[in-house]
Amino acid sequence: MHHIYHYLALAGGALFLYFISHFLRLIIRLHLSPLRSLRGPPAASFLLGNLKAMHDQANNNIIARWEAIYGPAFAYKGIFGGCRLITTDPLAISYVLTNHKKYPKPEFIRENLASMGAGQYSVLTVEGEDHDRQRKILAPAFTTSQIKSLTPIFWQKAYEVRDVWMKSIQEADAAEASRIDVCAWLSKAALDVIGLAGFGYSFDALAKDDNELASAYNVIFTTSQKFRTAAILQLWFPLLRIFRRHNTLMKHAHSILDRIGLELVEERKKEVAAELDNASRLDGKANSQAPFPANVKALPRDLLSVLIRSNLASTPSDRMNISEVLCQISTFTLAGHETTSFALTWCLYALAQSPDCQKKLRAELHTISRGSPSFDEEVANLRYLDWVVRETLRLHAPVVCTMRVAMQEDEIPVLASFTDKSGTSRSSIKVNKHDLVALPIQTVNKSSAIWGEDAHVFRPERWEKPPKEAKAIQGLYSNILTFLSGSRGCIGYKFAVTEIKIFLYALLHDLEFSIDPSIIIEKTFNVVARPSVKSEPDAGNQMPLSISLVSVLPTDS
Repeated sequence: MHHIYHYLALAGGALFLYFISHFLRLIIRLHLSPLRSLRGPPAASFLLGNLKAMHDQANNNIIARWEAIYGPAFAYKGIFGGCRLITTDPLAISYVLTNHKKYPKPEFIRENLASMGAGQYSVLTVEGEDHDRQRKILAPAFTTSQIKSLTPIFWQKAYEVRDVWMKSIQEADAAEASRIDVCAWLSKAALDVIGLAGFGYSFDALAKDDNELASAYNVIFTTSQKFRTAAILQLWFPLLRIFRRHNTLMKHAHSILDRIGLELVEERKKEVAAELDNASRLDGKANSQAPFPANVKALPRDLLSVLIRSNLASTPSDRMNISEVLCQISTFTLAGHETTSFALTWCLYALAQSPDCQKKLRAELHTISRGSPSFDEEVANLRYLDWVVRETLRLHAPVVCTMRVAMQEDEIPVLASFTDKSGTSRSSIKVNKHDLVALPIQTVNKSSAIWGEDAHVFRPERWEKPPKEAKAIQGLYSNILTFLSGSRGCIGYKFAVTEIKIFLYALLHDLEFSIDPSIIIEKTFNVVARPSVKSEPDAGNQMPLSISLVSVLPTDS
């Protein structure tokens, strides 16, 4: 018994030393940061600073309010009074995003994304050479020609959703609008799309009331949506992560993701091996040491085929191990159905609130024939549809803020000088190693300094002649930060935009959308911005829209 107490005392002492040393190093580092010289809001508390306000930034417009007081570069308080940089300066943002090796994602952000389903070894969570290698391998799955080959899948699922909603309307009363949670249905449809388009696998989410994979993701997200002090501390003290709430539920959900990923891999591995063998024989290169046969371009380029071939490659720079492959499957399943479905949801919400814009868009949709041989190209080139998508992604970016960490002492350049605490004008921002930099995507996208006094208004017409100030935003897509920029920009943004346009055509052509004015929609941020009804906080993510048949259907030409 004496020995047991002795070992417990040693373990307790070791834990005490771990937390004290970790705490002291953190405090010293935070309080030596040059960010302390920047102006910024007072901390709500020493322990959590301004983190609670930041957690609800999708609704409270807090960063824009702080920017109006403190300028385009300021510091808010994080844990234990530490300062974190926020900048809305376009040059500073571009500098941080393009220097991704100097400014990678912080470890706690990568760990959080991994726990949300991306995994430790995905293109979303790895950095440096591993990220460059993975992105190079994945690139063929997201070329314009590859995405074009997937549009029949987009159309199929878009019309399936439309038919489900039309049936619901007809069963209720065709003369009345039927209230439908579009969020739930679009999530199912997007899951089916990424399953078929990415992996050649049918999840059948639209056809089934309950889907195992969708349920697993629901568990992961619903167990981690609320702001909790313990969750914040776990990010900074990794040892505390073993005490996470719902650990058993989360582990079970992750096991489902891994199992389904392995099933996808095993099902396709033999097919890809046969394709490679056949291509090698056709080229007369069966004994070649090259990683792939010469006519590899003729092989399927869907995401799963690309991943499997990388697992079979002989050259290290062309290879992903099985853990990496599984993490990519999980990541793109997550990104392919979560971000796209919520972007579509917010688009329908914006159009439901703007009936004139909706009518204008529908009139444009009716100008082209669904039987045209060049139908896909015509849809892609519809001007007002393009404006609607751009405006939605500007106002409703799925990710409202992203964060980076400085890996060395540096000076971040700024486009416009700013004033620090002492009243000194500054033309750059000094940072120390380990200083955190927040890049507020939503705030920059809605900046009145860039987009004018009506920046918060859904007005697609602004894209006819975007303001010259928008050119300073070096985003991957359309002078907005929604898909970021640089080598960490969203690799699948063309896939997402194409899918969104096709779904909007299929749904808006025949259906009208509106929303009860008494329903107040809020955003809940957990990896992506999710809609919820303010008066029903426990009901989870939902977007109840009233849907009716278009009263007059023009005859397609």
